[in-house]
Amino acid sequence: MSRTRRNRNIRASQFFFIFTGITILVWVLRGLGILTFISGGIIWILISLSVITGIWSQLQRN
Repeated sequence: MSRTRRNRNIRASQFFFIFTGITILVWVLRGLGILTFISGGIIWILISLSVITGIWSQLQRN
């Protein structure tokens, strides 16, 4: 595996974990009433980004 391909795999995995972490953080803070101004649509966008980057990460791996 070439070095650039390995870097793409790492980058895709990093994006997945970043989006998933932000999604969980926002969801928990909204549930606690701290981020009540964030609409449910934003949560769905973050969840979608997490799923898409997870799929992208797996496709980069193969």
